[in-house]
Amino acid sequence: MLSPDAREQEYLLHAIEGGQRIATQRELFLWSQGALQTLLPHGVLLCMQLDEQGRARQADCVHSTVLAPSERELLCDPVQGPAPAWLRQWQQGGLQPLALQAGAMGHGLMHGSGPLAAGGSAFVLLGLPCEAGFRESWLLQLLLPYLHLAQQRIATAVQAPVLAPAVSPRQAEILQWLREGKSNEEIGRLLGISALTVKNHLQRLYRQLGVSNRTHAVARSVVQQHG
Repeated sequence: MLSPDAREQEYLLHAIEGGQRIATQRELFLWSQGALQTLLPHGVLLCMQLDEQGRARQADCVHSTVLAPSERELLCDPVQGPAPAWLRQWQQGGLQPLALQAGAMGHGLMHGSGPLAAGGSAFVLLGLPCEAGFRESWLLQLLLPYLHLAQQRIATAVQAPVLAPAVSPRQAEILQWLREGKSNEEIGRLLGISALTVKNHLQRLYRQLGVSNRTHAVARSVVQQHG
């Protein structure tokens, strides 16, 4: 068993206290980018709800890195995405924390609650800075009950639907590059359009999202995606 130092104990206590209060997808996003990120730096958190046979019935993606819509869609596909293969590896490994090599997503780490009568859950951290070792596995195992209960609360919460303004595929691409700090000229070169066209897209986005600048547009889009 590890003996964390005083600072890591403080971080872990903060993560546990915060995890106990998660009740919405937005709260999970904020917690994952704060307390969880401090203990286990990562780019993507994939949350899977399992059926009684241990198969993924739903997958949700919480991410701080820029993901193309097609990448996110594939990660969240419980049938065609990587979830079934990862679940098989984890189950064959005795339901213990499992270090993954996730291709372009880099190093990963997976653990879950296993199949339960009421449905289990599994979580994958992708984009770790290095291969997961004993420390990372130990920390994820400690936080697993709080992740599982948070996901159960999110799944069963009765919330009024929030209708976000529709964002076109082109606007979604521009938002992704905005998050990386690209200028209008750089975005135009990347997408094969003029800087003026990028500016026109941004003006429409500002009106749709009810914001007045680039920073607020990115912040609002993140909240709507995870809220």
